[in-house]
Amino acid sequence: MRVTILEFEQVTMLASAGIVEILKEVSLTVEPGDFIALVGPSGSGKTSLLRLMNRLSEASSGRILFEGKDIRTLSAVSLRHSVALVNQESRLLGMNVRETLGYPLRLRGVEESAIATRITTWAERLNIPPDWMERTAVNLSMGQRQRVAIARALITEPKLLLLDEPTSSQDVGYSEFLLSFLATQTAQKKLTVVMSNHQIELLDRHVTRLWHLEEGRLVTDIPTSQVNWTRLRQRLIEAEKQAQEEWS
Repeated sequence: MRVTILEFEQVTMLASAGIVEILKEVSLTVEPGDFIALVGPSGSGKTSLLRLMNRLSEASSGRILFEGKDIRTLSAVSLRHSVALVNQESRLLGMNVRETLGYPLRLRGVEESAIATRITTWAERLNIPPDWMERTAVNLSMGQRQRVAIARALITEPKLLLLDEPTSSQDVGYSEFLLSFLATQTAQKKLTVVMSNHQIELLDRHVTRLWHLEEGRLVTDIPTSQVNWTRLRQRLIEAEKQAQEEWS
């Protein structure tokens, strides 16, 4: 029997006006240990798809199941204990880095000694230097804030980690390090990851599955071993160009 963490059954999402379809009858599954790359041109629905997975947005029709349960029957708070989303633009909520990393653990009643240990552990794992700990957002670059936000999500040890363009503000060296680290975690089934990412050149060495969205539809869901990366890159360039022309 196949085990699934998350499942979409014919999910459609409408814009707030209720006319435009952002996502159109999307069906998919996420299984333990998956490391999924979500690609597509701007406006294809990538961020909306991620937001549906932890109820930051709601589907207009269809069902979303988390571990076999309709997520509408779960409280958003309890769901987000297991499904963590890191947005592309990360905020530290007016706290310094140490406070930011410990905040979600304090909300869950974790003892201070355990919090201190986990902060040290995850800071080392994600190459967050000790001299960042007392810094606030104004003293960190966008890439540094993004790194802290990813650590803040991982420190809670979620079952499913959702990342919206996690390497967009990172240099190539740290991007490779981060994706390699996540690949190791997923291979050991310590974590499952769904990640939107437009940097195609980083994906083939690390992720295990590819989802390709175009105009709100899931047009590809295959293992990365079957991806024609050259053809995919060209298709995305053409779709991005078309999307920009339509916006302008």
